[in-house]
Amino acid sequence: MSAHATNDTDETAAALHRGAVVAYPTEAVWGLGCDPMDEDATLRLLALKQRPVDKGLILVAAAVEQFAPYADWSELPEARRTAVLASWPGPHTWIVPARVRTPGWIRGNHAGIALRVSAHPQVAALCRAFGGAIVSTSANRAGAPPPRTLSGLDPGLRDGVDMVLEGQTSGLERPTAIRDALSGAILR
Repeated sequence: MSAHATNDTDETAAALHRGAVVAYPTEAVWGLGCDPMDEDATLRLLALKQRPVDKGLILVAAAVEQFAPYADWSELPEARRTAVLASWPGPHTWIVPARVRTPGWIRGNHAGIALRVSAHPQVAALCRAFGGAIVSTSANRAGAPPPRTLSGLDPGLRDGVDMVLEGQTSGLERPTAIRDALSGAILR
């Protein structure tokens, strides 16, 4: 059975609040998302991707304030914090120190957490409608190439999500770079 498809961000946000795993377009590829504070939804997403929990996940938001429950900005020197904030919104993912209470199912085996304030209009609208950051990981099984179009989404994976937010990626050629906020080093 195929997932319900919609172009309504409010409907998709409501589904996220009910524990849904959704597929949606991002800057470069199609992504999978859920409520990061919902352990069951996150573990279901990870099982669908066949990704181990220890690797951690990216969170995406419409504004830096939506990361308040997860990021410990006080751990970043002023110059590094300024550099991170100046890059957003945009296709820049940063690993920032995580708050102690950030769930392990999001952080994985890391002291930091991967964050991005998206300039993709649907992603930003979805996060605003949801009222916070959401999980953002590529919509592919571990080791498979990430889909750049909705039609490229693996049918088995599509059947495992609860909802698809229809739309287009922003056309970036590759997934966003991931950088360490403390050093500025490129990690991916």
